[in-house]
Amino acid sequence: MSALDDQFAGVPDKPATNAPTSRWAASIANEIDFALIALILIPIGLLVADPTKLVPVLRGTKNEVLETLPFMAIAVTAASATLAIGAESLIARATSQREATMVILFAIAGALMPFCSCGVIPVIASLLAAGVPLAPVMAFWMSSPLMDPNHFFITASALGWEFAVARATAAVGLGLFSGYATMVFVRTIGFKNPLKVRVKLAGANRYDRNTTVAIRWQFWKERARSQLFVSHWIKTFWFLLKWLALAFLVEGLMIAYLPPMTIASWMHGRGAMEIPLAGALGGIFYVNPFAAVPLISGLIQLGLSPAAGLTFIVAGGLTSIPAAMAVWVLVRPKVFFWHLALSVVGALLAGYTYAAYRLFV
Repeated sequence: MSALDDQFAGVPDKPATNAPTSRWAASIANEIDFALIALILIPIGLLVADPTKLVPVLRGTKNEVLETLPFMAIAVTAASATLAIGAESLIARATSQREATMVILFAIAGALMPFCSCGVIPVIASLLAAGVPLAPVMAFWMSSPLMDPNHFFITASALGWEFAVARATAAVGLGLFSGYATMVFVRTIGFKNPLKVRVKLAGANRYDRNTTVAIRWQFWKERARSQLFVSHWIKTFWFLLKWLALAFLVEGLMIAYLPPMTIASWMHGRGAMEIPLAGALGGIFYVNPFAAVPLISGLIQLGLSPAAGLTFIVAGGLTSIPAAMAVWVLVRPKVFFWHLALSVVGALLAGYTYAAYRLFV
């Protein structure tokens, strides 16, 4: 039996009863229950405790989900088609042979793509599921929420070209830093199977350099591959949808009870603690990347250092609680904490580097 037969033979409609698959099925069921229960109980609790906030929070959640749906559908379709075609191992092979170059390309591409810290999650899931090495994925993951062309011009109009260039440089720079740091870390300690939950249908999910799986571009002509595509698409889309909806719901609660201006004003007048405090506040509380621009602009006019403003924007784009929720359910704990560490260090590096630039230039 060929490797293709091994991969696609006997794809079950339901998980088999062996122990690993049973554990996987139980894990999926538990996570679905938790997300659905939270999505039901949070609005009910808000209705009881503070009904005036219910409609704004739900409306904001709905708008965020609807904005993310097209990107999520495209990402999930691409990942499912890649799996059904049998091309995921070829993608992994191509990228792993030029991993250092891919880090550069992915860091730049991320800075050009219009994804927020939650919206980038479906793309990350698709890249990892396709077998792309973690280092270039991490480069994209770090740079994408921090900058895109819209962010650049809005930042330039409100905060000046220097700040806009600093923000763009921070996005690409942190992507490069994170990608190459991940390359070193992978080779010394390693990240085995970065994804926490895989939609495992048959065979192994890991990239096999010696695979002989045949490519079938017209996968819909084969029943097994078509079933694989549909099942993977439904399970992955549902998994991402429920967790992103929960993340956006939590984001709405934070905006309702901790207005961005209140959070941002806490940084003002802190002296030497401005940059660390900006990183801490930005990393905990969510502020929309577009809304952050006028907030920081106003605070800079009141005396906040531009370096602290940049730190706040960078930290908020990478490590806010809603984004962390989405990351936690996607990847294994080791990868989650590595991403968190890179985000914290990266935000501080961006702030102190910009402060040094303004001091000596």
